[in-house]
Amino acid sequence: MINKELGKQGEAMACLLLKRQGFSILCRNYANRIGEIDVIAKKGNTLVFCEVKTRNNTNYGQPFEAVSSHKQKTINRLALMFLQRHPELLDYEIRFDVVSILFNGKKHNIFHIENAF
Repeated sequence: MINKELGKQGEAMACLLLKRQGFSILCRNYANRIGEIDVIAKKGNTLVFCEVKTRNNTNYGQPFEAVSSHKQKTINRLALMFLQRHPELLDYEIRFDVVSILFNGKKHNIFHIENAF
């Protein structure tokens, strides 16, 4: 599976996981000139900006380890830009999560890390 396909499959799995946890998906692949947020979801009074990392091996570490401090700063900036465009969401509690997916053949391990950064 090529990286783009793997990433899309991982994002779909992350959305399914969030929906099972009671979240509504507001946006997938929110992007502008500075970067992209994979999934934006809400549940109750909580708004989650979620980065999804999917790998098919651990040659470069666990998937969640790829969320660098630079990527975290980018996601924070993007979240602020998203909220500027959607002021109706300003009263929500904001959370930054990571969904980490590791495929091992036909099996997969999926971890939802709440408040990851």
